[in-house]
Amino acid sequence: MSDTTINQKFAYIFGAVYVLVGLIGFAVTAGVEFAATEGNLLFGLFEVNPLHNIVHLLVGAAFLIGARNGPMAARATNMSIGAVYLLLGIVGLFMEPGNSANILALNGGDNALHLFTGVAALGVAMYAAGEMTTRRT
Repeated sequence: MSDTTINQKFAYIFGAVYVLVGLIGFAVTAGVEFAATEGNLLFGLFEVNPLHNIVHLLVGAAFLIGARNGPMAARATNMSIGAVYLLLGIVGLFMEPGNSANILALNGGDNALHLFTGVAALGVAMYAAGEMTTRRT
């Protein structure tokens, strides 16, 4: 992994974390409806339901695929997921648990994580943009 770019390293790490969180999430959501507006707590902080777990798995897979497909794909993936997660974090601030539109069972912990992921992914993608001009792999 020494020949990988910062964008690829970020995407590999966050991809692995999101896949792991998605898998672990299923251990705490037994008995929770698929798109319940209130879920069970993961790590005592993040509210999840089965749909939220699947989203974590898909996001993790997207990060990993982007990283695997090279520097340009990793940067595009970080930019895309970063933008979506930043928006999700902002929208989540106005989404209360139990709200009928809250099909991902978002809570304050989720919102903070989504905002962090969004800012971090966008930050890495923008900071490491110079890699694209010096590397062509």
